Amino acid sequence: MKIYFWSIGKVHESYVKEGIENFTKRISHYYNVEWKLIPPVKNASSLSNTDLKKNEADVILNLLQPNDVVIVLDEKGEQFTSEKLAELLQLTANKSAKNLVFLIGGAFGVDDKIIERANYVWSLSKLVFPHQLVRLILAEQVYRACTIIRNEKYHHS
Repeated sequence: MKIYFWSIGKVHESYVKEGIENFTKRISHYYNVEWKLIPPVKNASSLSNTDLKKNEADVILNLLQPNDVVIVLDEKGEQFTSEKLAELLQLTANKSAKNLVFLIGGAFGVDDKIIERANYVWSLSKLVFPHQLVRLILAEQVYRACTIIRNEKYHHS
């Protein structure tokens, strides 16, 4: 299984880049992993929030493969424990999924078409975080899930 982290937006800011790279490298000891930063749609500032989300959804849906397992990060999603995320990761791998895509939407969230396509909708917290920090938290939590699956020390070190 390959894990993809997709995010609408620009390159990682320097204040989180090192952490993201560190956790991505750690995850690569368990799974192939890759970041895909999807550029914001053209003329985004001239679109309504609804139209912007629809345009972003069209781009994302064109990139997804039919058998991709998709976990969308959305504030309205279900909150997982680290153990639940590990269980979900293991379950997806056990089903021989080729690709697991974690998707961080744009500044205004994701269109309903993306929620409908998602296999899971996950909320990191009831708090709202900047997208850059969400990327870092996501990478760390997936790494933590990998260590939980292998019963390694990191989770409670």
